[in-house]
Amino acid sequence: MDRKQIEQLIEAGLPGSVAMVKGDDGQHFEAEVLCPAFAGKSMVEQHRMVYATLGERMGKEIHALALRTRAPKAPCA
Repeated sequence: MDRKQIEQLIEAGLPGSVAMVKGDDGQHFEAEVLCPAFAGKSMVEQHRMVYATLGERMGKEIHALALRTRAPKAPCA
């Protein structure tokens, strides 16, 4: 599993999201995920949404994933 694969899985599972993943050892990663669906959700709910996109890969191919999640800011009127 590499960072690009993780980005693709997250972005496919959370339409409209942008994922930026770092990590070079193949097991430990950091991800920043920007997703409109996160609006109004707690950080725990946001993280669960990301983990759901990765399914059983968490704890297996992906040993650790540090997350930073947020919804995009509304455009100025």
